Amino acid sequence: MAVESAVRSVGGRRLAELVTGVAGQRPGYRALAQGVRTLLLDGRIALRTRLPAEREFAGSLGVSRATVTAAYDLLRESGYAHSRRGAGTWTELPAGERPVSVATPAAGDGVIDLAIAAPGALADELSAAYAAAAPDVARHAVTPGYHPYGLPELRAAIAERYTRRGLPTIPDQILVTSGAQQAVSLTLTLLGRPGDRIVVENPSYANALAVIRQLGLRAAPVPVTEDGWDAELFGATLRQAAPRLAYLIPDFQNPTGRVMPREQRRRLIAGARATGTWLVVDETVADIALDVPTPPPFASLAPHGGGEQIVTVGSLSKGHWSGLRVGWVRAGTRLITELTTLRVTADMSGSVLDQLVAGRLLAREADILGRRLPVLRAQRDLLTASLGREFPDWRWQLPPSRNPSPTRRCATASSTASPKSSP
Repeated sequence: MAVESAVRSVGGRRLAELVTGVAGQRPGYRALAQGVRTLLLDGRIALRTRLPAEREFAGSLGVSRATVTAAYDLLRESGYAHSRRGAGTWTELPAGERPVSVATPAAGDGVIDLAIAAPGALADELSAAYAAAAPDVARHAVTPGYHPYGLPELRAAIAERYTRRGLPTIPDQILVTSGAQQAVSLTLTLLGRPGDRIVVENPSYANALAVIRQLGLRAAPVPVTEDGWDAELFGATLRQAAPRLAYLIPDFQNPTGRVMPREQRRRLIAGARATGTWLVVDETVADIALDVPTPPPFASLAPHGGGEQIVTVGSLSKGHWSGLRVGWVRAGTRLITELTTLRVTADMSGSVLDQLVAGRLLAREADILGRRLPVLRAQRDLLTASLGREFPDWRWQLPPSRNPSPTRRCATASSTASPKSSP
């Protein structure tokens, strides 16, 4: 089978919508080629995607076919596309190029990569957890080491964590994954089919949106503004689009930092139940609430334990260390079994050592976060002071606190910034 036949394509109308957002409504051929390159590098078009035929794309853009032909020629010459007679034109990357979604180490001392929203670990706590886990490694070393569902003791610890926070959970409702990204990917792959509608916040987490595009799901965006979510619009989208799925970040939303009000959560749960929509709730940022209590689990607000269609994703990345690559899914037992069956085809199971360390960290989570959160608060304060000093014409929205004020409304390390002249 040719490589091209195994990959996806993008239609002329869809590509026209994307490219005019970065190249203008009537782009010349150079602007059009640059627009396609931008979409490819930032992940909005996947590698090895078949581009629309020249005539179709020109009609969708409202430009001459010669403009599209020249743009495709320029893409091929610069290494961003290749063509084969009878097979069409396909996206690719020149040697040495990589999409911006692929993180790389900082260029040198003093360089801070603002694209990575994950703090470093407390080195002494992490070292102590590895040392404490060492005796358990010997116990597991005599076994094959495959635990597709996750280590039983870690599943129990995560379940107890949810129960303690107000969402009764048993270990059979937990699947340990290789980070939250795998948890999101597995869930959307299992529950969605190409062409299914999925409600997403706009803006939202870029890597989750990339998975949605790769799976061929049709996104129905609902804005998250400086004032938060529009409850009426969200409800109307559920009723009118009847989506199969909705992907949400209600706790310190990425990237806006907003927190969804409790009553709005209840209304959203009721609306999703009425339309049969699965809610995939990403709570990976909830652990680093700096100035307000950590919100209760979203699914705990479902009436009478009616959270069967709520899938919760979490991880240790924000509160402890993303280098562990330990995340999880909390869902009904049947769905957990189906997710695990799918997971086995991806990586069999996670690292035993990392899971042992994760269990040690969770056992001391209150103490660790008690040390970690003051450090993050100080770093946040330094960041806001530096922004005010270095960029006096900028304004930024920070997550809510108990005592909001015009200049300090921060609850997590997440924030958005823009020039004051922007909307």
